[in-house]
Amino acid sequence: MNGPALYQRPSASWRIALPHSVAAVPVARALVRTALAELDHGADCDTAELLTAELVANAVEHTVGDSPIELVVELLPGGCQVEVHDPDPMPPYELTWPSDKMPDVWDEGGRGLLLIRALSSSCGHRPTTAGKAVWFRLPAAPRQRRPL
Repeated sequence: MNGPALYQRPSASWRIALPHSVAAVPVARALVRTALAELDHGADCDTAELLTAELVANAVEHTVGDSPIELVVELLPGGCQVEVHDPDPMPPYELTWPSDKMPDVWDEGGRGLLLIRALSSSCGHRPTTAGKAVWFRLPAAPRQRRPL
């Protein structure tokens, strides 16, 4: 786990089943962006969207079968938490036990969990009755002053 894992009661939350296909990635990105924008929430939409896409893409790529994956977005008083549930119980060890080996510059993949660790305030995984949930948190960003 990266950072504290204190539980905060969500002020609003969304839960949606997504297809076990790459088509789930843009849907998940749009849901997170809409959730944060419509409520004028303080978390960084761009970072939340990027990290959500990484979690969903990993769930699709690294799990077998066609069971849907689930996206959970919770708006918290101090930021937001995004979880992706998938049917594979194996944890993504690279998320909480980073490797000393950096991805090769020519590799197309291998940077998603690195991004999640670097850009989130905390992240981790936990077992669920149907597999696992991988999550990250982002803090609320200070509001920018707008000129009058």
